[in-house]
Amino acid sequence: MKNILIPTDFSENSWNAIKYALRFFKKTPCNFYLLHVTLIPNYAAGDVPIIPTETVLENTLLKQAKKGLKQLQKKIQENISNPNHHFFSISKYNFFIDAIREEIKEKNIDLIVMGTKGASGLAEVIIGSNTGDLITKVKCPVLIIPEKAVFKIPVEIAFPTDYNIFYEPTILKNISEFIKMYNSSIRILHVTKKNETLSEFQLGNREFLNDYFLDENHSFHRVTSNKIENGVQCFVESRNIDLIIMVAKNLNLFQRILFKPTVEEISYHIEIPFLVLHE
Repeated sequence: MKNILIPTDFSENSWNAIKYALRFFKKTPCNFYLLHVTLIPNYAAGDVPIIPTETVLENTLLKQAKKGLKQLQKKIQENISNPNHHFFSISKYNFFIDAIREEIKEKNIDLIVMGTKGASGLAEVIIGSNTGDLITKVKCPVLIIPEKAVFKIPVEIAFPTDYNIFYEPTILKNISEFIKMYNSSIRILHVTKKNETLSEFQLGNREFLNDYFLDENHSFHRVTSNKIENGVQCFVESRNIDLIIMVAKNLNLFQRILFKPTVEEISYHIEIPFLVLHE
């Protein structure tokens, strides 16, 4: 039984993340924990948290959240009912990341599914602040669902890497589990500059990945580009990639692909889910 945490703010993009998760794990027995966090506000000066009384919390701040969660469960049952899935509602008054960490520990969470809204302006970053904090500050696998993503069987999965980091078997096991769910193909991608060659260490890591995924449908690909994000975009579009898997440990590659690009430069973020893994 998988334990999956889905933070929700009752928006359309968070509903889209729920729909995607329920369809992705359609055949998998799961406990889904729907979490709404009523955020603790701060004073303008000093960042001193305002802590209301328990009565105020229950009668005002959390009452509406609990009502929203009840309506959300009803909506799920009416639209995507599945005997394999069990749902639990959680309403918290806390800082967002602190609330997430508490639930991961208490519920033994295997995966977080988070919806994110695409930027509207060309200079805006695609990944929202809550999602950005989640995938950089919380060590739990996160499946990021863009607001325009529509579930389809992940036939092709892209795994960008620069081969500069040795991936622990726990990480590769997680990737393998996702591959096996739909008998997907994994495309291991290296974006490199012109005339750049792999070092002995990189070649060794590449060989290790080849050995590990020997029983999976896998292949290695090299794209030449001065910008990693542009190389990934080119590959994703040419291969009709359905899911991108990244490892947060590779911070340079990770941050350049997820946080630096603009809508003008990198349009695939709006439609393709990301699975972010942590060691």
